[in-house]
Amino acid sequence: MKKPTDSELEILQVLWDDGESTVRAVNEKLSESRHVGYTTTLKLMQIMTEKGLLARRKEGKTHIYSPTVSKSSTQQQLLSKLLHSAFDGSASSLVIQALGNSKSSKKELDEIREFLNELDKKKR
Repeated sequence: MKKPTDSELEILQVLWDDGESTVRAVNEKLSESRHVGYTTTLKLMQIMTEKGLLARRKEGKTHIYSPTVSKSSTQQQLLSKLLHSAFDGSASSLVIQALGNSKSSKKELDEIREFLNELDKKKR
């Protein structure tokens, strides 16, 4: 799978959250947080289709786009690349850095503890 750029990830996130969409719908969603030109969104989505990240089907004169990659497989790919390139393969260094650089809620910390407890149980 080809690694999506930051802009392509934004588009994928919209499609993962909202489901298949037109360029206009994606552009409107992206424009909620920053100005993005329609033609820029269109061109990116055309490139993503060529790269195999999106599928396109035609309904009348409208093109409907959908992701061909899952959110979880994309996250795994990006995390694996980050883990090996920036953290020399050390999962603990990555987790410590992530937790040290952000404000985690009590709920998030509880979920992390529960996950670690489950991992510990499986290893025994």
